[in-house]
Order: sequence, then structure tokens, then C-alpha cells
Amino acid sequence: MADGGDAETILVAGTASHVGKSTVAAGLCRRLASAGVDVAPFKAQNMSNEARAVVRPTAVRSGEQPASKVVQDREQPASEAAHTPAFGEVGVSQYVQARAAGVRATTDHNPVLLKPRGEGESQLVVDGVAVGHYAAGDYYAEHWDDARRAAEAAHARLAVANDVVVAEGAGSIAEVNFHDRDLANVETARFADARVLLVADIERGGVFASILGTVELLPDDVRERVVGVAITKFRGDRSLLEPGIAEIEARTGVPVLAVLPYDDPGLPAEDSVSLPAVGERAVRGDDDGVGADRSVVVAVPRLPRASNTADVDPLAAVPGVRVAFVPLDAPLDAADAVVLPGTKNTADDLRALREAGFADRLREFSGPVVGLCGGYQLLGERLVAADVESAGEDGTTELRGVGLLPVETEFSPDKRVAPVTWELDGAGPLAGASGRVAGYEIHAGETRASDDHGAHASGSVATPFAADGRDPIALGVSAGRVLGTYLHGLFENDVAREAFVDAVFASAGTSRPPEAEGDAQGAGGPPGDEPRSAGVGAPSDSYDRAAALVDALPLDVLAPDAAGSR
Repeated sequence: MADGGDAETILVAGTASHVGKSTVAAGLCRRLASAGVDVAPFKAQNMSNEARAVVRPTAVRSGEQPASKVVQDREQPASEAAHTPAFGEVGVSQYVQARAAGVRATTDHNPVLLKPRGEGESQLVVDGVAVGHYAAGDYYAEHWDDARRAAEAAHARLAVANDVVVAEGAGSIAEVNFHDRDLANVETARFADARVLLVADIERGGVFASILGTVELLPDDVRERVVGVAITKFRGDRSLLEPGIAEIEARTGVPVLAVLPYDDPGLPAEDSVSLPAVGERAVRGDDDGVGADRSVVVAVPRLPRASNTADVDPLAAVPGVRVAFVPLDAPLDAADAVVLPGTKNTADDLRALREAGFADRLREFSGPVVGLCGGYQLLGERLVAADVESAGEDGTTELRGVGLLPVETEFSPDKRVAPVTWELDGAGPLAGASGRVAGYEIHAGETRASDDHGAHASGSVATPFAADGRDPIALGVSAGRVLGTYLHGLFENDVAREAFVDAVFASAGTSRPPEAEGDAQGAGGPPGDEPRSAGVGAPSDSYDRAAALVDALPLDVLAPDAAGSR
């Protein structure tokens, strides 16, 4: 148990982006937690459109409702709403790392989040609350000092409550052009008095050059904090590396603490690098051993500004289901269903859908269609006040939507962020499903019935979701074969995922493989203090696999006080 003193901080920094920092940090969180150490994740500044709704500790007061309730800024008194929203956003990696550590995720774990929205702008989120949209230059000139203060304060709160803080860096720690404003790496190393573990990826080649160059380019005070190197994603005979390891240790004076094998524990990817490039196709779930003739394909349009795409990962985990990210100009002939994911910029992605002809093809498509969050907005009749949402400057205030659902969405600067638990009475692609479903909302815009709601061309219109005090249409609506909802994490709920998969197989006229029934990973139940599973599309053993992956890293070097007391 933490004794109220300052925690040791391990900074997992990289020689480059995507070298495995998130996985190493999650594995260390699980290893330390399993050893009885009070541990918390931290990333001072993240850039990702894969976000989760979590509690804001700065808003928590004695007797306040727990985070699994629907409590959020616009349901509080107006005088309090602007100052103490109960929930905020963090990047998905810190959400996952908190689960690995066995703690509830809070905005202290990722106090500064930048969410790219196009046209060189990002939405700045500080302590979980959206501040505004800024170009990079404006952020660093006008807001970075405030962001740094927020990050240092968040780390200080974690350090008092824990024995160890596992901090994740961002990109490369050796970006010399950013050393005076590198919040996630250089500044974290300094204000956290961190021991730095340098992570280098051997799969991309040049691993020894990247280690040497990174160490030599570090500021002197940060270089002194580097306690070791972890080489990741290694396949083959480790003995072949020994001459290189000996040389790099002699040149830098930094030991190579471990060579970690290539493995994918199944944790969700943090950003769009895991997606195919715009205009390319990629398939998930095709390695399950089920033949193509017994499988179905769920097409996901590769929106230019896609966000929270991990929503579809639970579908790819079902044997016989292929999730195909497809270009916007791709035909839908090979698809059995379509899922439209979230988007950081609904208005501009709607323009992209229409320009590529995807909206026309979707209206002609006869299989099940589900829109999630921004995807729900896209499926409606129109977007109102679209100039608020768009990153462009053409002044357009109203856009015609795809038109498959009798709703319209009006945008404003307000944003809804909350974990939620709703009642499901399924319809359309979720027909037959009923019970509680849990997930979270992160969206701008209010969705309401359009003027022609009662005479929609699809016939019967249903509102499959219900929650106390909420307009059901603000939660989701179904019309015929089409359903839209604001519920991120819909398919993590067994009841919803199984109903949808059954509907897709039925629509395709294909018998569902017997081995698929009930075999996919699920995460039913509301979010709470205890991890319900790895969630966000990850198998339930992902944390333990991540811990096993980093088992060779010596904790007595990375966190000697915590390791030595156990």
C-alpha cells in the first residue's frame, strides 16, 4: 500500500513512434499490480482520437454519485457544469493501462489529450475537458504552459496515492526540435524525477543506430536518467544480437536490460496507424480458421477522420466474422453488413462519403447497417450548424445526410462525455436482444427526430435504447435494417454483439459456424471499480500476456524502492 510519499516513476520512452511503449507500460502495470504494488499509469500528453470516458478526480466530492451513473456536465446545474464536469476523456492506452493496474481510469492518467480533426487543427482536452480547437503553433504558443501545469499537478496527485507511476512517453524522446516543449518525454522525466526505460523496435531495422542516436541526442540531465534499454519485437536467435548489445553498451554506458519477443497481447491500438491508409483495404479476424464460404464480411468505411474504431474489434474476435476496413470508393458487393464508426469531424467526413459515392451505395445496400456515434449522425437526414463541426471555413450551416434514419443532428460547442448503462429492447439489426448494455458517450451534437420522422421511407421506426430522463432518440433509433446509436462499446456487450452477428449471418443466408456461438470475448455489465475484462475489443487475458511479455525486465532496476520492499 502507498504510504502517502512520493512514488517512483518509470518513464517508458521510445526511440520512435510505435516501438511498443504502450504495451510495455501496460505489462509493467500488470506485473507491479500482481506483486502487490500500488501502481498507476500516466501519459502527460497524448495525441489520439481513440478516447474513453472516465471520472475526473478533481470533480469528485464526498458523497458524489459513482462513475457508472449517468452524471455529466449538462445534467448538472449550469453554475457548476462549466467548472466541475464529473467525467472527462483520456486516450485509450491509459484506459487500458489503468485496467492492467487494477484501478479505475481517471483523467489524471492522461491530463492532456490532443484529438486531431483535420486542417492542421486538434481539439485540446485538459483534465478531461475540451478547451478548444487549435493549430499546433497556437497550442504551443498560447496553451502549452497551462497544459504543463495540469500534467504536473495530475502526476503529483498520482505520486501521493501510489508506490509507482508508469509513465508512457510519446513518439521519440530524441526530437531535438521539441526538447524545450516535449511534455510527454523530457518534461515528464524532469518533473517526475523519473527513471527512463528506452524502448527500441528491432523489427523496423537499425535498432542499434536508433539506440545510440537517441541517447546521444538527449539533454544531459535526461540522459543521466536512462537506466536501461528494452529491445522489442525480436524473432530468432538472441545470441546473434550479443556483439551488437556489447558494442552499444560500451558506447553509451547504458545496459540493455531485456530483449522482448515479438508478440501481440491483443491490446487495442491507440491511433489510426493501426488502420489502413485512406484509400486502402485491410481485414481483421480472418485468421480464425473458418473458411471464406462459412464467413461473413462486415464492411467499415475508412473515414478520413475515423475515431474510436476499436468499437468494431469485438466483432472481429467472433469466429466467422471478417471486419474489412474499405476505401470510400469501394463497392459493397462483397459485404454482408456495414458499420459506420465514430468520426472526429462528422461534417467533413459526410462530405467525403458523398463525394466518393459511398452514401449512394449505402442507400442501395440491403444488409444490416449500424452507425456508432458519428456514424449515427451520418445516417440521419441532415446536420444542422455544421459549420461548428467542420474544420473547413466554407460557412456551410446545413448538410444533407445519408438519409437512412429519420433524425437530424444539431452541433454546438457543448460536448457530452459519460460512462452509461442503458436498457436495450432490440430492433432492426439488434432484433430479439434485450437487457442492460454498458459503454460510454463522447460526442458533440444533439440528435432529434426530423420533421419526416413519422413517414420515413423505411417503414417502422423504433427506439431500441432507454435511460432514465433521456429522450430515446438521443440514445439511438432503428428503421428497418438500419440502426444508429451513441453507445460506444455496443459490441462489447454480449447481448448486442450476438444479436448483430446472428442478424448478419441470417441476412447473408449463411449458417453461423457452431464453434462461433458464444465463443467471442465479451464484457457485459457496467463500468465500475473492477475491470470487467480487457474490454475495448481485447481478450480477457491480454493484461497477463502483456505482463509475461515484459517479464525479463528487472523491476529492481526500474523501481528499486517498490521492488525491494516486496
